[in-house]
Amino acid sequence: MKQVADIITRLQMMTQDGSKSDRRLAALVLADLDFASKAAISEIAARADVSEPTVTRFCRNLGCEGVRDFKFWLAQAIAIGGLYLMPAPLNRDAREQRIAAAITVGATQAIERIAASLDMSTLMSVAERLSASRHVLCIGSGGTSSMMATEMQNRLFRLGVSVVAQVDGQLQRMYAAVATSETTVLAFSISGYAKSVIDSVVVARQYGARTVAITGPGSALAKAAEIVIPFQHGEDSNIYKPTSSRYALLAVVDMIATATAESRDSNVLESLRRIKLSLNTLKVDDPRLPLGD
Repeated sequence: MKQVADIITRLQMMTQDGSKSDRRLAALVLADLDFASKAAISEIAARADVSEPTVTRFCRNLGCEGVRDFKFWLAQAIAIGGLYLMPAPLNRDAREQRIAAAITVGATQAIERIAASLDMSTLMSVAERLSASRHVLCIGSGGTSSMMATEMQNRLFRLGVSVVAQVDGQLQRMYAAVATSETTVLAFSISGYAKSVIDSVVVARQYGARTVAITGPGSALAKAAEIVIPFQHGEDSNIYKPTSSRYALLAVVDMIATATAESRDSNVLESLRRIKLSLNTLKVDDPRLPLGD
């Protein structure tokens, strides 16, 4: 069997470059994906006004072994990307407040879900470990997870923690290879299957580092790490707005940072004072501005 990487793209190309019957069949499938994925070959042939052998030939021209194989790939495409292939109608008449509400409600709900599910005793023990570590390595791969690794570095360095963030896969593995028993690795992955992150956790543990993963429970990363803060993401059906789960992950980052600051007690205040003073002196003399943000 030929490898069918993206049946939808192949169908779209077929509507432009295929034979007359192939173009007709491709257009029919794209117009009614649900029908095409479930209908018998006779029903597809009748609707397209072609013969059954023509349908079989069409499927093979797409790189499939036959109609059954074609339906398998089509069903998979619908299951994975159905929201984007058959989106709910967009109400363009609604005013700007609809967009503001979609973002704020989604963010609030995501944060409330993660707050309700967190084991705070685990989070507090992680904060104590970070505070006591000689070195902290934050790693993440992909849009949200890499952003959170960098943000955790931004939160911890100002507390006097020796911390570095790496989002490049090769550098993650290299830094993990020089970890010691005084290192804590904080790994972010929403899916839990980012290979460089998993590899780095495995390597760091080999050299005695403590490893913490903020990831999906039961994932490969969760199994590789010593300590897991479970993160389960849930999205709504609005495919036009950015994912709300990153607000929840950011809330976890802020909780860990706050707990770490409190575990260091007044030791953090001098560093924070210096940062505030230097920024207000060199940038804008406004003490109301956030600390370094």
